[in-house]
Amino acid sequence: MIEAQPSSLAGTLRRVVTDAESRVASRHWWDLDADDYQEEHGPFLGDVDFVWCPEGVREADAHLLGEVRGKRILELGAGAAAGARWLDGQGADVVALDLSAGMLRHAREAATRSGVDVPLVQADALALPFATSSFDVVCTAFGAIPFVADSGAVMKEVARVLKPGGRWVFSLTHPMRWIFLDEPGEDGLLAVHPYFDRRPYVEQDADGVPSYVEQHRTLGDRIRELVGAGFVLTDLIEPEWPEGHDQIWGQWSPLRGKLFPGTAIFVSYLPA
Repeated sequence: MIEAQPSSLAGTLRRVVTDAESRVASRHWWDLDADDYQEEHGPFLGDVDFVWCPEGVREADAHLLGEVRGKRILELGAGAAAGARWLDGQGADVVALDLSAGMLRHAREAATRSGVDVPLVQADALALPFATSSFDVVCTAFGAIPFVADSGAVMKEVARVLKPGGRWVFSLTHPMRWIFLDEPGEDGLLAVHPYFDRRPYVEQDADGVPSYVEQHRTLGDRIRELVGAGFVLTDLIEPEWPEGHDQIWGQWSPLRGKLFPGTAIFVSYLPA
């Protein structure tokens, strides 16, 4: 188990952080990293496409959101909002929400390039600025959930803004990945972290102030969060690494992807 380093040292570690620390770190990080993130991953994600994960699962093929035409949809942690623009093209009434002004700046630029414009909202997933029962579908691909200390509260907030019978679908790093070193090569095949260590991964500065925080929960934790918020889980998808897909995305790689899952996609609905 990795022990927390002294707060006077910069570095990466696993340690407990407050919800406020997570919020501040996430907003600051994504504002600063938005340009680099889009330069590296923008071509893979596209300007008008809904990609669920680095394995390349696309909503156009998977249909995890069901029939979207005529539905009111909220995309949480939308980033540059490529998914929201794709949904708009399928006839949905979409709102894209993100905490980061930097990412939403890229969303505006992509709207100009593509000619597809959707409403953009800067807000916190823990305090959604929408009325109760406002949406038919809420979704996110790697947004919001991993970066919030109290992700169970996000589930309840999603349940609040969903209409009865509405669908909630989200993807995130597969919890199994937390066992291994965060590397795409052979070093990333080494299991070193306890699966049940729920302390988040933290990058901090020399004063011990978190600059990046990513939370870890087990698969069981996520299911309990969903059930606790009133959702019914209908599917848990663990995408296999596709043949011929050789792109490395952070710690996602063909080497690791062929041995164990990198993404978990939760499909659920709110009973009527």
